[in-house]
Amino acid sequence: MKLNELHVTNPYLKLPSVCYDRVTPTPLAEPYLIHANTDVAKVLDIDETELQTEAFVKFLNGEYLAEGSEPFAMCYAGHQFGYFVPRLGDGRAINIGTIDKYHLQLKGAGITEYSRHGDGRAVLRSSIREYLMSEAMHGLSIPTTLCLGLIGSEHDVRRDKIEKGAIVCRASSSWVRFGTFEYYAHQGKFKELAALADYVIEENFPHHSGKENRYTLLFNDVLIITARLIAQWMSVGFNHGVMNTDNMSIAGLTIDYGPYAFLDDFRHENVCNQTDVEGRYSFANQPEIAKWNLKSLIMALSPLTDTDKMEKNLAMFDKIYIRYFHYYMCKKLGFEGTIEGDPELIDDMLDMLEQLHVDYTLFFRTLSHYEGDRKALLSTGLYHEPMNAWLDRYDARIKTIDTTERKEQMLSSNPKYVLKNYMLQEAIDAAEKGDFSVVDDLFQIAQNPFDEHPAFERWAEATPQEFKNKRLSCSS
Repeated sequence: MKLNELHVTNPYLKLPSVCYDRVTPTPLAEPYLIHANTDVAKVLDIDETELQTEAFVKFLNGEYLAEGSEPFAMCYAGHQFGYFVPRLGDGRAINIGTIDKYHLQLKGAGITEYSRHGDGRAVLRSSIREYLMSEAMHGLSIPTTLCLGLIGSEHDVRRDKIEKGAIVCRASSSWVRFGTFEYYAHQGKFKELAALADYVIEENFPHHSGKENRYTLLFNDVLIITARLIAQWMSVGFNHGVMNTDNMSIAGLTIDYGPYAFLDDFRHENVCNQTDVEGRYSFANQPEIAKWNLKSLIMALSPLTDTDKMEKNLAMFDKIYIRYFHYYMCKKLGFEGTIEGDPELIDDMLDMLEQLHVDYTLFFRTLSHYEGDRKALLSTGLYHEPMNAWLDRYDARIKTIDTTERKEQMLSSNPKYVLKNYMLQEAIDAAEKGDFSVVDDLFQIAQNPFDEHPAFERWAEATPQEFKNKRLSCSS
């Protein structure tokens, strides 16, 4: 489909007008295309030939609106670092329409009702990070928002210094957050709250439509998909960095990529957000924070359904999460399933990785090739013990598992590449000089993280010491 044939709908606008604010995008000055995602274009039925046209740049810049588009920003609240903020909303994201249940947003397209004295802009560095990381998570089969394209510009944006503005066109099956429900509950707008819940059920959980207990069933499903998402994050060593309730997707997606990080050396208490001085959103805290956020969602849904039932189900969160976590970890270890002793083997392995300062991704990829010779594995750590002792237990565990089948499973479960922050910074540094080749390279890796990519072998090694465990700001 050509862009001039594109027709979008606006199902969110069927909700009461208090749920959103209509707004017109403010285009960037002198925009240019940095990258286009052909896979997402196919999903949206946009011709690949359109992606290199001036019309596509204008589409991403908000200069051209598809037929049927009625741009708007969504209103929501949220608990930020544990403290409730009653009114947030899309401060720099503008919704431009829906195609086949994928909702498109322009992030960085100008001021909205919810910008809170901000400029509504996104800078090049943060836009590159979101564009690449959403594709990386998708490549790892982790639920995430997607990106259609990325443009840069000559538009000056003031942060700590003058930077150049950029826009990412994002696509998602839902932009509704836990905090969206919190807003209407806090305002006492229970009719709007019910309308929002029915909208979410119809769009993302249609199997519950019309049921008398649909709001309890909605919460139950959100609990399960959230537990699964966090287990997937933990299994690949992903630290989101800012799990406020306004950054938690009701559809169980990874959203709002800010000061995130893939682990370098494994550390339970890794903190990637420099604003997080107390470590609330550390790597190890992510399951507990998810449960805390679900508790907040219970309070928001309490005007619609039985709180006791939801709390009873929330009490199962730890058990649900740990089952998912062990499932994903056992796949990474090459096990056919979880048996007695595996949880302890996993926990002891993680403690060992931290003690020896082992690169998380490199360890698992190296283990995927393991057939008894320990040299490569032992070289990933500072010392041979306690890794040797752990490998003795691992050898006993895999003794009855077919080696070929184990290795095939592990190589498809353990990526050779994840987009660590030093790699992204290299792409950003080059982009700020007008060179987008590293963005292209990392996008290729992001799409196929389990492949070998001989040309990019250096990025499969442990993170260089000088780049390890850097903390980033929320504007990153």
